[in-house]
Amino acid sequence: MKKILLAIAFIFSAFAAWAQEKITDELKALSDNGKYDEIVSRYTSNTSAYPAKALCYIGQAYYMKEDNENCLKYMDMAIAKDSKIAEAYYLKGMTYSYMGKFEAAIPLLQTAIGLQPAEADNYSGLGDTYYNLKKQDQALAAYQKATSLDHCPDRPYVMIAQIYTDKEEYAKAIEAYYTAKSKISKESASYLSVLYNLGTMEYLHGDADHAATVLIELILTAPDDYPSYARLIQVFNRQKKYEQAQLYKEKLYAAHKDGKLPGNMQDRFCIDQFKWKDYSVMVFERYENENKGRIYYKHIFYVLDKQEQTALSVQSEFSPISVELKGPKYLLCASKGNSHLNPGIGLKEDTKYENLKALAIKLFEKYLE
Repeated sequence: MKKILLAIAFIFSAFAAWAQEKITDELKALSDNGKYDEIVSRYTSNTSAYPAKALCYIGQAYYMKEDNENCLKYMDMAIAKDSKIAEAYYLKGMTYSYMGKFEAAIPLLQTAIGLQPAEADNYSGLGDTYYNLKKQDQALAAYQKATSLDHCPDRPYVMIAQIYTDKEEYAKAIEAYYTAKSKISKESASYLSVLYNLGTMEYLHGDADHAATVLIELILTAPDDYPSYARLIQVFNRQKKYEQAQLYKEKLYAAHKDGKLPGNMQDRFCIDQFKWKDYSVMVFERYENENKGRIYYKHIFYVLDKQEQTALSVQSEFSPISVELKGPKYLLCASKGNSHLNPGIGLKEDTKYENLKALAIKLFEKYLE
């Protein structure tokens, strides 16, 4: 009789283990396919018998749905079932981090690392938490550790470059972006972001030739990435390759006509950035070019002081009166404070940018010295 009861107990135990494994496999399959709503609707009742791993999948579903309260509830349930389940500590730590409870997140993520030291996501999450606490050196160390492990996500590579940018260590930032470019899949959305940031960094702090190469690759990969067209125009203007810049300007004008541009580019785009003495200068070109009987600005040079305040602007202004009198289409004027300054410089419609820039600099000298 004892043998029969023991056999029955074993059968029930085996069945319970099979049922728990089945539930876990079902939840994993749903989670892998992003079916978080189905997990929440079908699997959140009678969870007392669920194993820790299954509870983690339910908590992860709530995590993805940004339901912090229920995510934490299921992570605590999972930890109560199995105090060595690293995934629960990781998700609980990341939830605290997203809630802004960064100090509370750190020991949880460190516990996850202790239990699962070869998991790059644990270090990436810890890096994010330190970064939000403005502890850049600790964040950098965590991200670097993540990149030394297998299956590292994209984020640590990008964030290493970001930290060096924050620290104004631009040579290291450029090197880090090249590393990210070599490690991140070209099919990843992060790859395009890396190309844009790398092209921008090379343009502003590195080599314009390298910037052009990177940005052209980006445009060939994503032909509708119009901010990259504007950045490439800036690169060509710095290189004094004005004909190449004009080709990409024409592409932006065509995209503007077809209504394809993002909101911040629907009126104008940046065509150049440069330093003049202690000032930074940003130059914009507007698409408007029709005579509607009123003044409009076509090109605008913003001269920014060290506080990034506009000390002076120089603009080519469409003059309907001048056109009516058969004079030049544009007048080069300036604005300083509440004063509008007209030195009487006329511009033809086909004035080359290099000549326009030279004239603008003369007005910087006239009104800022």
